[in-house]
Amino acid sequence: YTLYFFGRSVSQFGTWMQRTAVVWVVYSMTESAFMLGLTIFAEQFPSFLFSAFGGVAADRYNRYKIIQITQILSLIQASILAFLVMTGHQNIWSFIILCVFLGIINAYDIPARQAMINEVVTDDEDRPSARTLSAAMASIAKLAGPALSGIILQKFGAGTCFLINAASFAAVMLSISLMKIKI
Repeated sequence: YTLYFFGRSVSQFGTWMQRTAVVWVVYSMTESAFMLGLTIFAEQFPSFLFSAFGGVAADRYNRYKIIQITQILSLIQASILAFLVMTGHQNIWSFIILCVFLGIINAYDIPARQAMINEVVTDDEDRPSARTLSAAMASIAKLAGPALSGIILQKFGAGTCFLINAASFAAVMLSISLMKIKI
């Protein structure tokens, strides 16, 4: 669980850095509160829409493989955002499409990730503590990730935030690969 926890922690910080950078870039491009809201909706609604399918997949299929696939797809999504921003080819519609893509990925990743705690924490008495620790880390990342993103946005730009998030998915893949999981 320690490996899983630290890998997920790094990824959660990266995710919140990316979310903050997306908001920054979209508002900087459009200066439109509507387009900003639409972009955020574009990420959140697919998660809501497809989360039941993600839950079914987490119950029926190998969670380890689901997480591997979602982490690779998330890494690709963040890398594309970084490329678009760093080359100056970003536009609002590419951001919206990539946010929809991330929302679909998250619909499968979140149920698999939450259910995987039951596989990595084998003692029933430790599971509530593991869930609480995971929830606490998510809250800390939600608080500190945007703050860290603000510093990086100012010093290095949004593309760097997206690259850091892409690298954060590698932390999850590394932590899971180091774990001894029954496949």
